[in-house]
Amino acid sequence: MSGSGKAIDIVKRSGKRPTEAFDRGKLHASVKAACLSVRDHDGAATDTADKVCDAVLIWLDIRPEVTSHDIRRVASKHLIRYHPEAAYIYEHHRYTI
Repeated sequence: MSGSGKAIDIVKRSGKRPTEAFDRGKLHASVKAACLSVRDHDGAATDTADKVCDAVLIWLDIRPEVTSHDIRRVASKHLIRYHPEAAYIYEHHRYTI
């Protein structure tokens, strides 16, 4: 669930996996992990992830279905405001070794 009580379907990458409901906790964990990976403090990482998730939920409010790529793109756009280094890691997570 999105946190607003409205179910939003997330279409997975390339449509190879079935859609799933939006999970704020999953997004929160990935944003927080990006913050922690650039040595942000746990409390600050949690606060940043909360702000990013809130912004994504507002964006999702009028959309019944989005792709996982859309979620990552929108989250990155908001994360860069709060933590540019973490945003870089978040955007390039597939290319980071």
